[in-house]
Amino acid sequence: AARMSACGHLDQIEVLELPASVDGCEDCLRTAGKWLHLRICLTCGHVGCCDDSPNRHATAHQHASGHPIIRSLEPAEDWCWCYLDEVAFVVSDIVGTTRIPRSPLGG
Repeated sequence: AARMSACGHLDQIEVLELPASVDGCEDCLRTAGKWLHLRICLTCGHVGCCDDSPNRHATAHQHASGHPIIRSLEPAEDWCWCYLDEVAFVVSDIVGTTRIPRSPLGG
């Protein structure tokens, strides 16, 4: 269940359990790019970098895929963001904590 959500795309959330660990932004790792913060797509599990990162791969993934909702993978952050409705909210049904590597940009 989401709280404070005006998001109409909750039915597109497929990822309810976060991965135990990730190696970083999937796209940056492929291209030797650098990321600041990590976000996970809640439709397919793609891990991309935030809009403060040089390549903005989480947003690029949303544009390419149409998948609407990401969640932060940063420690102590549990917020989600719907690109289509431009709202932030928390999905309390999502479980797990993801171990992430230190940002190459030192964030």
